Amino acid sequence: MSALPPSAKSAAITAKIPLALCLGIAASMGAAHLGINYTPYLVGGLIDKFGFRPGAMGVFATAETLSFAIAMFVFAPRAQALRPRHMALIASAMIAVVQIGSSMTGILPLLVLGRVATGFGYGMLNTAVNVAAARTGQPARAISVGISLQVLLFMVMNLTIPQIGAWGGVGAMFIALGMISGTLALGMLTLTNTTEHGVDSAHEPVPPIAPGGWPVLAAMALFAFGTMAIWPFMERAAHAIGLPATTFGRYQSMANLLSSAGNFALTMLLARGMRRGYLEVALLVCGGACALLTTVNNEIVFAVALQLYNVSWYIVYTLLLGLAYTHDPHGRLAVRTTGTWLVAQSAGSLAAGFVAQATKGYGVVGCLGMITCAIAVAIVIRFQAGQRTQDMPFPLAAH
Repeated sequence: MSALPPSAKSAAITAKIPLALCLGIAASMGAAHLGINYTPYLVGGLIDKFGFRPGAMGVFATAETLSFAIAMFVFAPRAQALRPRHMALIASAMIAVVQIGSSMTGILPLLVLGRVATGFGYGMLNTAVNVAAARTGQPARAISVGISLQVLLFMVMNLTIPQIGAWGGVGAMFIALGMISGTLALGMLTLTNTTEHGVDSAHEPVPPIAPGGWPVLAAMALFAFGTMAIWPFMERAAHAIGLPATTFGRYQSMANLLSSAGNFALTMLLARGMRRGYLEVALLVCGGACALLTTVNNEIVFAVALQLYNVSWYIVYTLLLGLAYTHDPHGRLAVRTTGTWLVAQSAGSLAAGFVAQATKGYGVVGCLGMITCAIAVAIVIRFQAGQRTQDMPFPLAAH
């Protein structure tokens, strides 16, 4: 494994990220994660209106995330030649059209086909985010700032989307998500629109990804499989203990606000070069929160666990991408890492739907998240120990 050279590390520490670019990254990230963040409301609305079973809704959620992942893997090898602004604008337009179209049907195959289309669009958007961040001096900080601003948007949406659903049903939620996606496209105009060669003005071949990045992919796969399996059914887990969607939305909105504060704090810590221990702690907190969310029968404990889940999840995601950028500064491993997250989430969502249907509950799914996060911690510790060994200077020969 090769680490960044000292000159690159020095540049990364001192680099400034333009505010306009941060806003563009935040708009793109927000649009890219609309599907994942608001699938629980759509799943609840579809079950209430059309009577779909959890297994069918697991397929519904998995179709989108799997298509999202496929798009990431398709674009990853070409990361240095991509133009983020063009990708983001095309994807946003496609997502808006498909979301509005989904509001007009209750036929499961058509709904699933729509999720395939929106998932591919979300994959294009997230690829644009990863590539744009890779072309800054500090990609992990750029991602962290983007998340901080993105979750402020989600804070407002978690208050309004359930109200829209209560007023107009699941069709109104589809339309609202489509309109929000189209509106966010305006913020994407600030993204860079050059290729990597255009930025560097150096027409040298881009080196291949250094070997040894598989632990980052493995850690992301375990983390996502365990912690995101329950996500499409989170609103249903709240419903099971007597919380309506609007109350869940208020708690989720509060969690978004705390997640934004957590990522702003992380941004400042990363600027000072402070990294050790945060990822491992956040993984353990997120796994423990998954178990609590699906096994408690108390509203206050559920609300606290939801806050911990959200804050720690965004920190883990940012820091895992930071490891990927350190290993491959061109952003290709980061794109693959995001794709791995989505493949793992797709498998987890599908399994969760059928497990919940068989066990008539979500407790097993939540406890699985605790186990996979613990295994991911072991992988991260070993990987980071290897990084420190690579970064150590060779000892001077004895005379």
